[in-house]
Amino acid sequence: MLLRALCLLLLIVTGNCNFFRDPFPSFIKDLGFDFPLGATPSDDNTPKPKKDKPNFKGRWELFTENSGVSAMHLILLPKINKVLMFDSTIWLKSNIMLPKGEPCRMVDEGQGVIHDCYAHSVLLDIETKELVPLRLNFDTWCSSGALAIDGTLVSTGGFRNGSDTARYLSLGDNSPWREYPGTLANGRWYSTQVTLGDGRFIVFGGRDSPTYEFLPAEGQGNTQPILFPFLVETKDPDENNLYPFVYLSTDGNLFVFANNRSILLDPNTQKTVMEFPVLPGGSRCYPASASSVLLPIVIQPNQEEDKKIQAEVLVCGGAKNDAFFWADRNRPKLFNPANDDCGRIKITESKPEWKIEKMPSPRILGDAIILPTGDVLLLNGAKAGSAGWDDAREPNFTPVMYRTRASENERFRELEPSKIARMYHSTSALLPDGKVMVAGSNTNNGYLFDALFPTELRVEKFSPQYLDPTRSKERVQIVADAMTTQLKYGEKVMIQVRSPQFKLDKTKLQVTMYSPPFTTHGISMNQRLVQLGIVDVKSNVYAGIHNIVATGPPSGNIAPPGYYMLFVNFNGVPSVAVWVQIKQA
Repeated sequence: MLLRALCLLLLIVTGNCNFFRDPFPSFIKDLGFDFPLGATPSDDNTPKPKKDKPNFKGRWELFTENSGVSAMHLILLPKINKVLMFDSTIWLKSNIMLPKGEPCRMVDEGQGVIHDCYAHSVLLDIETKELVPLRLNFDTWCSSGALAIDGTLVSTGGFRNGSDTARYLSLGDNSPWREYPGTLANGRWYSTQVTLGDGRFIVFGGRDSPTYEFLPAEGQGNTQPILFPFLVETKDPDENNLYPFVYLSTDGNLFVFANNRSILLDPNTQKTVMEFPVLPGGSRCYPASASSVLLPIVIQPNQEEDKKIQAEVLVCGGAKNDAFFWADRNRPKLFNPANDDCGRIKITESKPEWKIEKMPSPRILGDAIILPTGDVLLLNGAKAGSAGWDDAREPNFTPVMYRTRASENERFRELEPSKIARMYHSTSALLPDGKVMVAGSNTNNGYLFDALFPTELRVEKFSPQYLDPTRSKERVQIVADAMTTQLKYGEKVMIQVRSPQFKLDKTKLQVTMYSPPFTTHGISMNQRLVQLGIVDVKSNVYAGIHNIVATGPPSGNIAPPGYYMLFVNFNGVPSVAVWVQIKQA
């Protein structure tokens, strides 16, 4: 080993080490370097980066046959490597019982008291598949949610006794739900919860609730909501303004999209700052149910807070404004084609305009997941119909990659299809290893397994094309013990990575921070990806270690306080993420 270490030292100093008979000793291979010791690392013999192979379109794997509950709602919880999945309680049934010793719910449906001994929420370990059932008392059907600064899930609204409820779930297997009925001034069914730059929550809309309200401290209650005429103006006979898309812009204002219209709202003054052009082509919010994301927020190296940072929104799919009527109320049912377009708009410009692009196929009820690289994965859903029980047809099995930075005619790429229909009430989540977990789908009024589209309990994982096995040597490893995971606004972020590459080209590096969303009904609340500005990269060839200095978020308007998955991408291949937390000063 001493001779081998001396040889590697000679290689670093002189570029030559020919006295070994084996031109490529195993200990060098173990480090991941793939040129012989007698060669000098140069532009000619250094392995060239391998581009994404067109013939690798991702890979599906069945993770577990039984999620316990149909995953109407799903969120990845920080640090503990578990996703929380929960369903409505109204069916008094799931596929997993409450733990032994846990008392059953006593439910009075007007025909006597019923003992509900099923769990309606579970924690699923993303590595071991272990399920932990959790008790819920107040109905969560079509509720909303977000993560607090300390990682606690804060969920609001639902159906009947859950509509004015706030509920909290702290990190840890033994943490029970804490539920507070009467917290909200209005009942919130199909509402959207958004996090502000100071960590506070606002809840928007819901059926018959054209208002919004700031969520009070745990255990306290609101008495008066704030009237929001925009939600009155955007309501169709069949709504299409439920689960509005709401994003915190980089200037602290809120982008609010309902039906086919959008505004910029100042949450402090409650005034409309700007009204955007109408997005043509139909309706986009529930039950027309398009999918939408706030595109990656890019911080330049040494970005100062007073410099303007751009924000841009993407809305894909949806349906005509009367799609629900034809699919749900007309007899016979008619399932009209979904939209096959995406609209993209820069919400921080003075005169923004929608740019329209065509997708490879129509999509409604789908999810839009921002990947660590900043591209968007469009998956799940159907090609025709509407949201609602048994109101959609033609499952869209084929995920589509939307390459955010590509030219307009090269952005879409179809990937490997799934074999499982993910229709109404399907969900998904980006995982720390870069895979996407896909769960849920229930178009039925209850747990039905002999329907056209049965209640779905299987959970899949999808590996996007950057996880092509032939590109594994491009995947760097973050040295978690060598970095500070508690970040501060306005400060540099120091990251150490291990890589078989002798030098990491700064132009091929990205450092991104991803906020895990609360996903339900095709909406991913508070999903956010922030790309940090890379200031410097220093490499140590002997140890295979590279030190990266990046510019962190300047304020909570860029990255609200809380937990993020931090990825380092080299040549489009992401590392496994580490959890970081950013707090207010």
